[in-house]
Amino acid sequence: MPSSTPNLPDLSGRTVIVTGATSGIGLATARALAQANARVVLAVRNVQKGADVASSIAGDTVILPLDLADLASVRRFASAWHEPIDTLVNNAGVSSASLQRSADGFELQFGTNHLGPFALTNLLLPHITGRVVSLSSQAERMGRLDLDDLNAERSPYKESRAYASSKLANILFIAELQRRLSAVGSSVTALAAHPGFVATNMTGTSTGVTRVLTRLLAQSPEEGALPVLLAATGDLPGGSFTGPERFMHMRGGAELIGRSKRAQDATLASRLWQKSEQMTGVSFPL
Repeated sequence: MPSSTPNLPDLSGRTVIVTGATSGIGLATARALAQANARVVLAVRNVQKGADVASSIAGDTVILPLDLADLASVRRFASAWHEPIDTLVNNAGVSSASLQRSADGFELQFGTNHLGPFALTNLLLPHITGRVVSLSSQAERMGRLDLDDLNAERSPYKESRAYASSKLANILFIAELQRRLSAVGSSVTALAAHPGFVATNMTGTSTGVTRVLTRLLAQSPEEGALPVLLAATGDLPGGSFTGPERFMHMRGGAELIGRSKRAQDATLASRLWQKSEQMTGVSFPL
């Protein structure tokens, strides 16, 4: 079985921002990057929890407040940042059993998983020198985006459908971001990562068959972080999608993986970008 210990290059002198780094894949990613000598910024909702977590990480860490479900918080974070960023890891995400709204009135999963990272990335992009990594999922294959009802105001809400759609939005965002970066001759690259089937706080509330499958098949956050770390540090082309090597790309190691036809739809990616700009008031800055 592939090792859960990543073989990372020396990241001395590099600054990496990891959102949602207080638990699960985000924490495992932050810990591995710090062990590789990167300066890791934990961008988290709960600063006290972030401080507690940082004390368990061997390396250079910084804790800053960020709530991706609140665009005002995203703007405060970005406006206060004035240093170069080698890598931004858009890790934070949510799943909600019932229809909930973000601080800005967006459907919570779409608002937190896509619109928040969309705004954060574009606001920070003038400072980013290396790459942007966003967590997606093979759940994107089940995603459907109704661009006229992204806030679930007309269609019935279902947690799994909303989550899959937000993950489709993540990978479409990366594709369109890479297209725009290439068009302006930027050296920054954008990549997406699928961590596989991972036991985290998000899956810990599962019931029934999903709970049994999680106990039997889910891998650790450290293993789930491997595709993220490959995307963050590997020698890969922009637009790449990484995921586990085994069990239908759900467990073990990290490699380049494929994506659905819908996730390769350049027209859909462009239209989603336009809708995202309208909803957040944030546009591509380069």
